[in-house]
Amino acid sequence: MVKIRLKRQGAKKAPYYRVVVADSRNARDGGDIEVLGAYDPLSDPAKIDIDLKRAKYWISCGAQPTDTVRGLLKKAEEKAPKTAETAEA
Repeated sequence: MVKIRLKRQGAKKAPYYRVVVADSRNARDGGDIEVLGAYDPLSDPAKIDIDLKRAKYWISCGAQPTDTVRGLLKKAEEKAPKTAETAEA
């Protein structure tokens, strides 16, 4: 099963995460199919940088976001500027 999940990076006690598409059988920091963005929880406010178009593509292909990533996607959509395309849909 393909999942959209966080891949931990950064130093000890200074986490930095990449939002990746990966096979659920791979290790947390193992190989990934595609990198969708990044999440920095230590900055104030937390920095969320996710390619929403690619995330929606992977979800439409059947990828399952983890609970944490699902929350990050909601926050990223709220912060994203409203365009004519999203207003009509």
